[in-house]
Amino acid sequence: MPDLDATTRRRRKRLADECAEAKVYRDLASRRTSEDEREILLGLADAEERHAAHWQALLGDEAGPAARGDVRLRLLALLARHFGSVFVLALAQRAEGRASQDAAADVDTTPAMVADERVHAEVVRGLAARGRKQVSGTFRAAVFGANDGLVSNLALVLGVSGGGVGAGTVLLTGLAGLLSGALSMGAGEYISVRSQRELLAASTPDPASRRVVHDLDIEANELALVYRARGMSAEDAQRQAEAVLRGADARPDPVPVPDTRHEVVGTGIGAAVSSFAFFASGAAIPVLPFLVGLEGPPALVAAMVLVGLGLLLTGATVGVLSGGPPLRRGLRQLAIGTGAATLTYLLGLLVGGVVG
Repeated sequence: MPDLDATTRRRRKRLADECAEAKVYRDLASRRTSEDEREILLGLADAEERHAAHWQALLGDEAGPAARGDVRLRLLALLARHFGSVFVLALAQRAEGRASQDAAADVDTTPAMVADERVHAEVVRGLAARGRKQVSGTFRAAVFGANDGLVSNLALVLGVSGGGVGAGTVLLTGLAGLLSGALSMGAGEYISVRSQRELLAASTPDPASRRVVHDLDIEANELALVYRARGMSAEDAQRQAEAVLRGADARPDPVPVPDTRHEVVGTGIGAAVSSFAFFASGAAIPVLPFLVGLEGPPALVAAMVLVGLGLLLTGATVGVLSGGPPLRRGLRQLAIGTGAATLTYLLGLLVGGVVG
């Protein structure tokens, strides 16, 4: 038999964690504007409280005073209370993944609770996916802008420094790189997003086509060609077209296309502003040591340390939103950025030696 005290401690921890998770979902629900999402989150909170009742019943008189949940859940509750953003949902997704594994390994957890936790992870994954879809275009521009600003301007500063020029020239070069890069990134993102939206719009079925569907010749049935052009097999296209013509299919459009495709791309202005602002923010970091009067190796070391912290932050942010491990993503970003900057510095040394 397991030690009673150890069992009690484990059950108390499970009770505290379930209560903490329920609080996270209720706090998130209180900040949602969508009634549908609010109901989903409140349903999750009810389920977690049902699980908490299970542990309360097992503990009985040994439940003791209310314990504090896992520190990660308490932090999540704090974020949910004050932010309620897609970042919190992404963190909640990771928390549900851990809860699902813990539930499966606990001898006191019922099969229904294990199944609940598995389903909860998928529900939160779906909610987080909605948020990711809404911010993906602007977020992509922001992350790429910040990362490019950090790496490219650090590489530029190191490369020029490696060439043996003075601190004033390095500072001027860094500021010029910041401005030119930010303008280029902003303009490039605007053109890229606008072009992608125009391509998607060109692929969208003409709404006027549904007005003539029922005037088509049933025997010739050229509507089937529309479905075949969209990727259906000849047999499936023929069956679908016949169903539409005979009124068996109540869908308003002959070829439905998801309405969320433009949300994933984002807006041209939003992507451009985001890219410009975050590139400029990232590119300013390698220049800061020179702006405050540092010169030579101390300035370069300070720039590399500051940029390293920035790369860790952007990588970890991507990890949180993508549901991956933040530390691993941050270290990957740091390794790539440091490698690029180091190579540029070595090239600067080489060119400086040849020119000198």
